[in-house]
Amino acid sequence: MALFGNAHTIDPGAAQRDYARLLGTDERVYGAYQLIRDTILLTDRRMVLIDKQGITGRKVEYHSIPYKSISHFAVETAGTFDLDAELKIWISGSSTPIEKTFTKGVDIYEVQAILTQFVAR
Repeated sequence: MALFGNAHTIDPGAAQRDYARLLGTDERVYGAYQLIRDTILLTDRRMVLIDKQGITGRKVEYHSIPYKSISHFAVETAGTFDLDAELKIWISGSSTPIEKTFTKGVDIYEVQAILTQFVAR
């Protein structure tokens, strides 16, 4: 499942408030990223992909991926000519990774650190 577009950082506190109805009791947002109309949340329990669908974006799919389901991930940092960084996440039972592209304004090392903290548990 590849999702195209460039992501930028959202304040985790603002994402915590904006998506409070999606979060479990005491679940905390550590990282949040906007991808055109979609959003990625990295909490202390899971990764949540929020996919706004249709022309109006009224229909929304919430895809929750528990960290225990992530078998491995890879990051590719931005280069001299390619200014975007990429994240690939493999889910157990799927050979095709979920791919995300982040603009140079996002610290891909921060994204990797959050994933490492919770996937390695």
